[in-house]
Amino acid sequence: MTKHLVVVAGNIGVGKTSLTERIGARLGWWTGFESVADNPYLADFYSDMRAWAFHLQIFFLGHRAEQYLEAARDPRSAILDRSIYEDCYIFARALHHMGDVSERDYLAYRRLFDLVVSSTPRPNLLIYLKAPVQVLMDRIRRRARNMETGITPEYLTLLDSFYDEWLRAFDLCPVLTIRTDDLDYVHQQKHLDTVVERIQDKLAGKEVMEF
Repeated sequence: MTKHLVVVAGNIGVGKTSLTERIGARLGWWTGFESVADNPYLADFYSDMRAWAFHLQIFFLGHRAEQYLEAARDPRSAILDRSIYEDCYIFARALHHMGDVSERDYLAYRRLFDLVVSSTPRPNLLIYLKAPVQVLMDRIRRRARNMETGITPEYLTLLDSFYDEWLRAFDLCPVLTIRTDDLDYVHQQKHLDTVVERIQDKLAGKEVMEF
């Protein structure tokens, strides 16, 4: 059986973790998740972005690289909750854009990112989850993570614009775009069945319509 590496990308609150959990369980794949509860910088970052932004991005880069290498060692196919590329092209870029990461630190981070990514395996498929900003805000409020209370629609809109720009130029692997505002793969089995089918078709090289 062919081994695959699939990464799930998308804005905050779009449903990456839920999809990763369910695809991993359904297909018996190795799963890697974004470090939230055990992240030593995240709470400090949300209380003072400028002071902790660079530290957080370095932590995420190392954590994500470890996941890629662990996934490569495991004999099973793997699905990862967020890609290593988003750390650089979306979040580090946003922090630099907002002035929370200096030009000097941003350039140093970019050099380190390029070095790390050159030694990590390329994915076979990127699943891009997308939903309107208001839907994202509603989901963020419902999950009620204390550290996310400062997230604004303006910040999510900025991230969305960076996602659109990044994906227009992304050519490392095929991309499957899934809108999640009207899709409930958590509670609706038929929705999960459809997503699984689309993923398998895309990995097999079949043409897949976006939905």
